[in-house]
Amino acid sequence: MDLGLEGKIALVTGASKGLGRATAEALIAEGARVAVSSRSRERIDATAQAIGAVGVVHDSGDLDHAAALIDAVEEALGPLDVLVINTGGPPVNPDSLGHEREVWEATYREHVLAPLALVERALPGMRKRGFGRVLNVSSTSTVEPIPGLVLSSAHRAALLTTFKTLAAEVAADGVTLNTLMPGRFGTDRLYATIGGRENAEAAAADIPARRLGRPEEFAAAAAFLCSTRAAYVTGTALRVDGGVTRSA
Repeated sequence: MDLGLEGKIALVTGASKGLGRATAEALIAEGARVAVSSRSRERIDATAQAIGAVGVVHDSGDLDHAAALIDAVEEALGPLDVLVINTGGPPVNPDSLGHEREVWEATYREHVLAPLALVERALPGMRKRGFGRVLNVSSTSTVEPIPGLVLSSAHRAALLTTFKTLAAEVAADGVTLNTLMPGRFGTDRLYATIGGRENAEAAAADIPARRLGRPEEFAAAAAFLCSTRAAYVTGTALRVDGGVTRSA
């Protein structure tokens, strides 16, 4: 299936590795011209060179740099058509009330305000040009909270409902906003959380698919939602989790 992404300009944040990098690679494979960002110059330059993208340094917690990031991408590639917002996970704590107030505030800044700063900068141009795809990489914890991940559950849920609200406001302008909710994927972050790759089988034991997801499987769903083919899909939240989420 031709996804109609040939020549489209895309930005994927948090894309030096994991699901972000896989998504960038999928968009490039469909013919999009892609910029990738990360807070590490070394990592993002290495990734950009490896996959054929433009690398830009951006700290996802820096609200004031959001506009400059999109300006840099548009100066290098052209007007932005696709924005994929991917942020790392906040701290884990089995005691949900054990986080200091400063940690709650920092998480809100990075996982709600910072993504919205990117959306605020990108949407006007997309609406004016009559085309835009904005994709939020979230987590299944937004619909089925995971023990120890209260910061992720609370703040990603806030962004999910914001996307749902915005989607209705811009749908008539040819712009879609959607959310992807990944489950457990074989990424460096997951392996660090479970104590190494050798524990992958145990981590997948309660997943109906009986395995961890592959980043390219997530990226396939992301590429579709970013495509011209997905023009009538907006305000949705799609689980990509091998069936692990039990709630209806």
